[in-house]
Amino acid sequence: QVQLVESGGGSVQAGGSLRLSCALSGYIVRNYCMAWFRQPPGKEREGVASISSSGSIGYADSVKGRFTISRDNAKNILYLQMNSLAPEDTAMYYCARRSVGVCMADVPARSLYNYWGQGTQVTVSS
Repeated sequence: QVQLVESGGGSVQAGGSLRLSCALSGYIVRNYCMAWFRQPPGKEREGVASISSSGSIGYADSVKGRFTISRDNAKNILYLQMNSLAPEDTAMYYCARRSVGVCMADVPARSLYNYWGQGTQVTVSS
């Protein structure tokens, strides 16, 4: 059974940092394309970052230079390090997995991902 469980969200002030984790079970993280998405209040879910099985990484323009996606193959965990957070980063953050190793695009598209976590809330105050 494939499971993705996010953690690490919280409330921070603008300029602060958070590291999100996505614990994975039922499969090996390095074999699949993995991604982070976010859904701001009242808005559509949008892709944030992706990492393919080969290690190719892509980011949305809005987070380039501030966010870093990574994975720990030994622990089977996906991470999202978020620095220089701003109020517009406030959202529910989700990790997701494709059924293949390639990600197809740097900025992940929701329709390509089959498995999702339950989300973790990030709130950034000014």
